[in-house]
Amino acid sequence: MKEDRSNKYMNPYLAGFLIGLMMIAAYYFSGEGLGGSGAFKKVAIATVNTVAPGYAHEAAYFAPSVENGKSPLNSWLVFEVIGVIMGALLSAAYFGRLSMKVGKSPKITNRTRLIAALAGGILWGVGSQLGRGCTSGLIMSGMAVNALSGYIGLAAVFGGGYLFAYFFRKLWI
Repeated sequence: MKEDRSNKYMNPYLAGFLIGLMMIAAYYFSGEGLGGSGAFKKVAIATVNTVAPGYAHEAAYFAPSVENGKSPLNSWLVFEVIGVIMGALLSAAYFGRLSMKVGKSPKITNRTRLIAALAGGILWGVGSQLGRGCTSGLIMSGMAVNALSGYIGLAAVFGGGYLFAYFFRKLWI
């Protein structure tokens, strides 16, 4: 009889400890902390460079990343995000949770959930660029080097989450 592993999750304290070890390793080997928005920025720059290389070399935003002839995709952040995606897929497959479905409240339609996810993703992308990084980079990496901005970011993210959760709770409850 096959063991049901679908409801087994890692101990959150152990997971936090392992993330801390990964942060130390990231600083040691790359000189940078963890974060994901930089990878998405590199993919966007590489896409623009492929579609319109002349524009990418002239535009002030894109030019620093493409002017030396190296691919913007040759960044450890891109490989970090690929590793996160692959790790999530492997973990979901191993624990029997790999399926194609829309996770949502039974009170809303799939369409509403997908529109909300798309809107949230767009807001995350714009906000991470306006804030010069994502919450992972700000909070985890900032706090790892004892930067005041990391602690302020932590309070702002959780405070904002609690503030807005009331208004958006029907998307999940």
